[in-house]
Parts: sequence; C-alpha cells; structure tokens
Amino acid sequence: MTSASVPTGFHSQIKHCRACGTAVVYRVPDDGDTRTRAICPQCHTVHYENPLNVVGTVPALPDGRVLLCKRNIEPRWGKWTLPAGFMELNETTAQGAERETDEEAGAHITMGPLFAVLNVRRVGQVHLYYRATLLSEAFNPGFETQEARLFTEAEIPWDELAFRTVRETLLRFFADRKAGAFGMHCVDID
Repeated sequence: MTSASVPTGFHSQIKHCRACGTAVVYRVPDDGDTRTRAICPQCHTVHYENPLNVVGTVPALPDGRVLLCKRNIEPRWGKWTLPAGFMELNETTAQGAERETDEEAGAHITMGPLFAVLNVRRVGQVHLYYRATLLSEAFNPGFETQEARLFTEAEIPWDELAFRTVRETLLRFFADRKAGAFGMHCVDID
C-alpha cells in the first residue's frame, strides 16, 4: 500500500519519514502489530499516530458560577469555552490544565479532581477536564481570549459554546452540583 492509498479512518496522513525524509508507505509492520502504519522503506522507522490530549478546567466559585472564555482564535473564534488546550510535553494532565487556565483566563485557582474524560475519536483527541475552585473574581486573559467572564447555569450561552465537549462537561457539572455530589464522567463524542 502506498502513501497515495491511505486506509480510511486515519485522522491525518504522514507523507515523509521524520527520521530520514523518505516517502513512507502504509502497511502493517513486521513486528506483530495488527494496524496499518506509516513505515519508512529506507530506514524502517514505524510512525505511530496517537490521539492528542486536550486538558482544561471547570473553574467555579462556591456559589456555582463558572468561568468561560470567549475565543480570540480559530477554530470557533468568538464562541465561549472552558479554559483548555493541548497538553505539552513534560507536564502532567493537571499541570497542563492549570497552565491553560492561567494562559487563557489569567485566573487564580486551586486544582480539584479529574471530572470528565471525553473521547473525540473523529478528530483523534481525548479531552480531560478538572474541577477547579476560583480564588478570585479578577481575571487577566491572554491573547487567545477576548473576554473571561463568570456565568450562572441560567446565564450560560448554550448556543454560543465553541465545542460539544464543553457543553457535555458543563451539563454534567451543573447536574452533579444540583445532586450535591460530583462524580467522574467518561463520555464518547461521535
């Protein structure tokens, strides 16, 4: 199988070997793997494509108001989201979620437990949201955010949310808050 006939279901397509630059071929490796991979015919490097982790928080005050950020970047410019972004190398998921909350909202928080894991297979991502307690109502958003603002459940701009993962996380947050007990949620998004 050549790089021109990549199997369906792949999120992206590797065309050249990252080690030597040779055009890759797609085939099942000879090492017992059962999935089609991008393999360099020159140096025999097997290139794996794995999901990306998006990490973030549900920053809230004890009264239940939640902090949302209005996006100043694409995709979904001008839409509201929880502070989140791609996890970086050399950080834990919690460290990444705290960093993203600081970068996007300039919010001071105390990190809480992992709250939601959302599998978004069609784009090759896993979203992990932690609960967080806001220590202040003062925010200093970074360049990725037009505005950082607190919302009650009734005020959430549900039709203006940037991503389905944010909607699903917020729905579970408010349901758990009403029930008086927070759980850990795992959601598959098609």
